[in-house]
Amino acid sequence: MDGPLSPAAVLSLVLLTVLSSSSSSSSSLEPFDLLYDNAVQAFYSSDYPNVVRYMEGALRSYAELRRTKVRCRLRCQDQHPFDDTFSDLRFFDVVLRRAACMNTCIEDKLGAQSMHKVSEDVVQDFNRRIPYNYLQLAYQKLKQSDKAAAAAHTYFQANPEHVEMGQNLEQYKDLQGVQEEHFVDREARAHQHAFTEAVQLYDRGDYEAAIALFEEALVEYFKADVECRALCQGPQRFEGHDHVRYRYSLHELVSDHFTQVLHCEHECVRDLATRPGRLSPMENYLPLHYDYLQFAYFHMDRLEEALQCALTYLLFHEGEEFMTDNVDYYREMLGHDGKPREVSHEYQSFQSLCCRFLLRRMAKQISVEVGSFNKFALIIIKKKRQKDLKGGPLVYDSVQLVQNSAALNGTQRVLLDSVISEDECSQLRHLAHSVTMAGDGYRGRMSPHTPNERFEGATVLKTLQFGYEGRVPLRSARLFYDVSERARRIIESYFLLNSTLHFSYTHLVCRTAITGQQDHRNDLSHPIHADNCLLDPEANECWKEPPAYTYRDYSALLYLNGDFEGGEFIFTEMDAKTITASVKPKCGRMVGFSSGGENPHGVKAVTSGQRCAVALWFTLDPLFRELADEVIMALDTQSVWGQGLNINPKDEL
Repeated sequence: MDGPLSPAAVLSLVLLTVLSSSSSSSSSLEPFDLLYDNAVQAFYSSDYPNVVRYMEGALRSYAELRRTKVRCRLRCQDQHPFDDTFSDLRFFDVVLRRAACMNTCIEDKLGAQSMHKVSEDVVQDFNRRIPYNYLQLAYQKLKQSDKAAAAAHTYFQANPEHVEMGQNLEQYKDLQGVQEEHFVDREARAHQHAFTEAVQLYDRGDYEAAIALFEEALVEYFKADVECRALCQGPQRFEGHDHVRYRYSLHELVSDHFTQVLHCEHECVRDLATRPGRLSPMENYLPLHYDYLQFAYFHMDRLEEALQCALTYLLFHEGEEFMTDNVDYYREMLGHDGKPREVSHEYQSFQSLCCRFLLRRMAKQISVEVGSFNKFALIIIKKKRQKDLKGGPLVYDSVQLVQNSAALNGTQRVLLDSVISEDECSQLRHLAHSVTMAGDGYRGRMSPHTPNERFEGATVLKTLQFGYEGRVPLRSARLFYDVSERARRIIESYFLLNSTLHFSYTHLVCRTAITGQQDHRNDLSHPIHADNCLLDPEANECWKEPPAYTYRDYSALLYLNGDFEGGEFIFTEMDAKTITASVKPKCGRMVGFSSGGENPHGVKAVTSGQRCAVALWFTLDPLFRELADEVIMALDTQSVWGQGLNINPKDEL
């Protein structure tokens, strides 16, 4: 059994308790929680050889326990299938026979199941890869740097926020004898590893090799899905129920149990698409395999396979325009229609469902937004290649288009000049010197991004408040808002947005090079990042989850000067290394772009002088708008004179 059998666990008792096997177990697996406890005790006794011995044993035991449960449950499901007649007696006969089969199978492999009842805390430690933290320290003490590097890398994949481990990894890279191949993820999931490698090959244009790995990723995905669903077949947790006083009928108990099983199976789709250490699944994960494949097959002039993959993709997103166009193109070129793919025989027999129904059902389980991956939509089809929009009107006659998305080597990007005048730049720089505070916007940290520069800033709300209080000229504070509103209108118009773009956060910022700290700098003024998601260069992903500002939709930077050294704004690829475009700031120049993972960006080191700009973030969601508009309306209507201007500090965040 997976969990403890108590008198309260009525359903588990009914479904999974059968007569114990009279024969003794042929083998016994040492419980992983006991090995783990021994390893931890050895660690605190500085007995590092035994830390390695017990912890490696615990990891092997944990993996073998999981493999055995999967094998036994799948075998017993095959031996005792449900038929089409769901009478009460037949149903419970199959359930009890399966339970007896699984008990015998598992105990033959592992020994008494009572030995393998493990606390939830220990299970969570293994899910979070805590054993690898102990291992990397133990291997380090034992001077086995290659194994320490592998353990550290494995731990860091699931705990990317662990600063100390990140520093350890950098140190391992500099150690003699430690090679790049030593930094392996020992817990890498085969389907995700193959997919990541395939995407890298695809991006390099090696379509033949990419096809092989995408196909391998699909095989591994469906295998992992079978295993995940098999692990859902054991006893379930009935959260919210007190089974000591549970007085429902047997059929209601059975219904509750299988509802939990279905919920668990549903979560497999999310689990398989979620990388270690992340909260959110990769968007559109399974369908994306078929999207990549149909284009890769097209490049290899294998249109039969391309059509098949395109049709399979449409099982998930029926009627999607760009893929429907692809299908029409492939049909026209081939002169005949095709069929969606069949999944593997093992997966198909396990689910007892036809491929089409299965894929449709799985597609409905994936909660994703489709729009963000249209860059993969190739549409070579009928010469309908995706092209950047020309862009809408620039609203103001003085504004000049310098570069569009194509010239900036990306999507949803624009570079403009003469957004504001030299006089307006001068006024805003003077305002910055009067109102900015060290570390403003970053919890008072004077150097939030690099110790080699001083960071100062002020929000538009704080500036308006200072203007009302007479600490700075009110017309200067109003200019800050008016300039921000000008930028907002330009971005909204140029990117042809169909709904109102709201201010989310507006910041007047200056970065000043600290004298004496510029020699041999190799850092950035602002590291590469995206504005509404967490950039993960290694995974080639950007995770739209907290603490990222996921509600931000568009961003802009309006520069106030260019009399400094360094400080170029840069766009990069998702790897955070390959620079795709560079912008040299000057008065009145503005760069605008969409805030997602399609536009990673940063700022090169300011090595001399001071760089000032207005940083603007916008949202299409009015719930997350900044309150500057309301303040300006109050000032314009004179409703606040004599009453005081009440600005909640929280509104500035």
